[in-house]
Amino acid sequence: MNTQKNQSFVRRLRFALAGLGHALRGERSLRTQAVLFVFVLIALIVLHPGALWWAAVLLASAAVLAAELLNTALEALADHLHPDQHPRIRIVKDCAAAAVLIASLGALTVGIALAVHLLRR
Repeated sequence: MNTQKNQSFVRRLRFALAGLGHALRGERSLRTQAVLFVFVLIALIVLHPGALWWAAVLLASAAVLAAELLNTALEALADHLHPDQHPRIRIVKDCAAAAVLIASLGALTVGIALAVHLLRR
């Protein structure tokens, strides 16, 4: 039986925060992304872009962090189910890593667009 089904919001939130904490402790790439996110927040506070830029940057940043968390979860599941090297598991892991790369490139593009916008003011 799924222990997370039909639980209160607060309880499900605790599950999610526990997952985030576990991933932050165990994944260097997620810690790196989280530190970069803090710098992005500082830059937004200092630069004072408009609300739409805040939304675009925060949405892009959230997409990167979410992709990184999904990559972490998928890799952990794949390693648990099939600890030995396997070509199909490698493809799954490579695709998950590619999702993080695509999200990161999208976020970088938003950051470049913001920089260009601010320089043209």
